[in-house]
Amino acid sequence: MAKYSAEFKCKVVQEYLNGDIGYTALTKKYEIPAKRLIQEWVGKYRAMGKDGLQRSRKKEIYSFQFKVNAVELYLSTEISYQE
Repeated sequence: MAKYSAEFKCKVVQEYLNGDIGYTALTKKYEIPAKRLIQEWVGKYRAMGKDGLQRSRKKEIYSFQFKVNAVELYLSTEISYQE
């Protein structure tokens, strides 16, 4: 089970994005051990929205050729790692 739910992460991220409170104050307010966690949540939220805060529960197995194609696409275009 995940330590923090997607709803909790979203609440913390929204508080930060509203500009009312910073990372350090949020770690103290919600007793989160490191501000880096909140920074990661904010980054994922900015990149993927609420879906970025969801925990992935599927274990997908990719073929070697799929992986090679993904790396080649990343290296030959301006696509981001996450995309």
